[in-house]
Amino acid sequence: MDRETDETVTRPPIPFSGSGLDRAHVERRDPQWLKAQLEDERSRFLPVWNLEMLVRTEAPRELAWARAALARSASPESPPILLGLREGVAHFAVDISNLTDPVKELDLGESAAFEDLRAMGSLISSGEAAIAAQARGLVEWHGRSGYCAACGSTTIPEQGGSLRRCPECAIEHFPRTDPVVIAAVVRGERCLLGRSRGWPEAMYSALAGFVEPGENLEEALRREVQEEAGVRVGAVHYVASQPWPFPCSLMIGCLAEAETEEIVVDEAELEAAQWFTREEVRAALEAPTDRLILPPPVAIAHHLVRHWAFR
Repeated sequence: MDRETDETVTRPPIPFSGSGLDRAHVERRDPQWLKAQLEDERSRFLPVWNLEMLVRTEAPRELAWARAALARSASPESPPILLGLREGVAHFAVDISNLTDPVKELDLGESAAFEDLRAMGSLISSGEAAIAAQARGLVEWHGRSGYCAACGSTTIPEQGGSLRRCPECAIEHFPRTDPVVIAAVVRGERCLLGRSRGWPEAMYSALAGFVEPGENLEEALRREVQEEAGVRVGAVHYVASQPWPFPCSLMIGCLAEAETEEIVVDEAELEAAQWFTREEVRAALEAPTDRLILPPPVAIAHHLVRHWAFR
């Protein structure tokens, strides 16, 4: 797979990437070190409630970190998860979904609120969004992984929440990440985009799909475009990737060169697919048009289309 680079993709960083935390992969193996970090008054805790992050609503918009006392508000079944270190200070995510009204119960005041990461991810800095994505992904994974997939026994979080171990069969379970290929499919001065049912009228995006067992990224992309839109793809050029914590995907962004033009939509996958000219895409990137609305900058699809439109 060829690699293409361009400032329109690499600057600014793709949302949900660029965390400044050191994940402390060596230190987290030491239970005594972890215990000390949980008790250290310098440590910071990011409250997560029903997969929403606590953020400061006053400018500048940023994640709202609490001190160690907050960790005691969490359910014993949801111990704090070590996200990493910043300047030697441990940062944790703590799931407080056991609370009914956390803002009131924890007396958080009017300057903080729990917000959905998909909505506010582009309103905070890229580094903060990356930390929030890590926190959301791990909290959701722990919530879904309480039992061993092999024997059904209750699993136990270890190493600060970076894995869960089954005490019965000793299997280690790690947070999963599902690879997804996503591409702006191009032919000359036109780009192929598709839309799903239920989207706002005129909204289109890059085509995407999960990588299946026994295929590489290029094969997965060619298969997905052929299945969804009936278009045959040749060369595939890697552009950039994006963690997508909804719930646990890695979006692998590409430009793909189409070898055919006729569109045959699989209506089980898409509502419609169309070719758009470079001029139409550029106009829609400036402002939505009656013919084309593109995904917002929080999605890698936006950056892929921009990369093609202005390169």
